[in-house]
Formats: sequence, C-alpha cells, structure tokens
Amino acid sequence: MTGQWQTYVRQFEAYLKLERSLSRNTVSAYLNDIRKLADYSESCSPLEVDEVHLQNFLEWINSLGMTPHSQARMLSGIKAFYKYLLLEDILKHDPSATLEGPKLGRKLPDTLSFQEIEQLLLAIDMSTPEGQRTRAMLEVLYSSGLRVTELTDLKMTNVYFDLGFLRIVGKGNKERLVPVGRDALKFMRLYLEGVRNHLSIQKGAEPYVFLNRRGGKISRITVFTTIKQLAEQIGLKKSISPHTFRHSFATHLIEGGADLRAVQEMLGHESITTTEIYTHLDRDYLKQVIQEFHPRS
Repeated sequence: MTGQWQTYVRQFEAYLKLERSLSRNTVSAYLNDIRKLADYSESCSPLEVDEVHLQNFLEWINSLGMTPHSQARMLSGIKAFYKYLLLEDILKHDPSATLEGPKLGRKLPDTLSFQEIEQLLLAIDMSTPEGQRTRAMLEVLYSSGLRVTELTDLKMTNVYFDLGFLRIVGKGNKERLVPVGRDALKFMRLYLEGVRNHLSIQKGAEPYVFLNRRGGKISRITVFTTIKQLAEQIGLKKSISPHTFRHSFATHLIEGGADLRAVQEMLGHESITTTEIYTHLDRDYLKQVIQEFHPRS
C-alpha cells in the first residue's frame, strides 16, 4: 500500500473510531476492504480512482469467487471511505456513488418450532417473580411479534385488556394496534398483579409494563440475557434472541395461511416485500383474521 493510501486509511480509521464510534470488528472489516482496494490500485492514488476503476475492482473480486454478501460488505466499506473523503473536502466527487452491489437473495431468518416455543415457556420457573415476568414477556413477544424495544417501551396505558390489543409505538414513532393472545394477557395480568404491584417503582419508570427487580424500566440487555439463559437451560442448540420470537410469530402465521398484508400490519413493516421474507409461497392474500392461524390461539 503506497504512502498516500496509508495516510488516508489512517485518517479514515480515526474517523470511524472517534466520530462514528463503530465497533472494533466493524472498523477492522472496513479497513481490510480499503486495503484490498489499495493493493488492487497500486498504480493510482485514492484521489485518482474513478467509477470505472471501482467497477473493475468489483468484477475482479467477483471473479475470485467471493460471496455476494462479502462483496456487498466490501462495497459498503468502500462507500464509507469515499464519503469520508468527501466530508473532509479531500474529494469533490464520490466515485462510489453510482456503484451497485450484487443482488442478495432474501433468506428466511432462524425460527423456533411451536414445540420449541412450548419447551422454552414450560421451562420457566413460575414460582419466582423473575419467572413470572419472563413468562409474560415471552408470551407477548410470541403472541404479538414485537421488536424488543417495543416490548421494553410498552406502557400500561397502551395495553387494552378488554379489547385484546396493544398499542405499539414502532420505528419512526409510527403507531399500530396489535392483537395480543389470551395466554399473553393472562400471564401479563399474573405478572402485573403478583409482581409489579409489589415493587417499589423508581421515578420515571411508572408508565412501563415490564420492570426490573429494582423497580426500574427493564433493559433490552436483560431481555436478551434472559432468553439466552433459558435456551441454555433446555439445551437448545439454536442461537436465539428476542427477534427470534418475532420471526417465529410471522413464520407460524404465514405457514398457517394468514393474510400476508395482515402480518405486514402486525409487524409494522413499511413494505410488504419486507414481510415476504417469511414465505416463499406464491399465493393470494387469503383466509381470515390473523389470530385464527396462531398456534396459541
């Protein structure tokens, strides 16, 4: 790598760490991508690289047999590098602006079978306050397909027990109404009446449904950790997270024949193509209301 490349790569590294606050692994991946480009471009400086040169580079790494996902990640690093040079007024034109990455096939995210969901739920120790909270949280995640932040941000005033709905404030502060199953409501009531009502609630945490043992709003990390520990307890080999319950919710509904647009509405997806990741079936939007197809209905 020539001196000019080295200088700009060092500056780019500082920018990624200090201004972008990216993780060590992400920074390392970006720098490796730029070094590959630098090695390929030994005859010209980073300021002389143009669109054609970058396109040739992408064709070259494709010919080496690099996977589409690796190529897309590499392109992301290159684009970040040139955006940085543009930001610093080192360049006036971004040669990577018009580059397009390889088409990535959508694949079905990891899911749990209904039997695995049941196994996890039945392994929870309901004799403890934490167990009652865990059961309520997981029932809600699987019954309504919430994102983990939507679960931790769920407020008491947004749970409509009489109607069987949750009002969720999702991405971009967009609100949606999501039906919640009978079991989830039952275990939520048990938690609220048997655990939450006996906590000394911290100031500012009063509106939230799920609280930690100190009476504060529960964190995303606690939800992640709880699920990981439960999976280890039953010897589940899959790597699962709160999002796994969301994936399973959507997959089980669609496999049962639920209307794709209804699932889109439930998940709070902007586009139906985002929901279509859960199915490879070419079918009309069919059948009846979404709850009819949920295994725990």
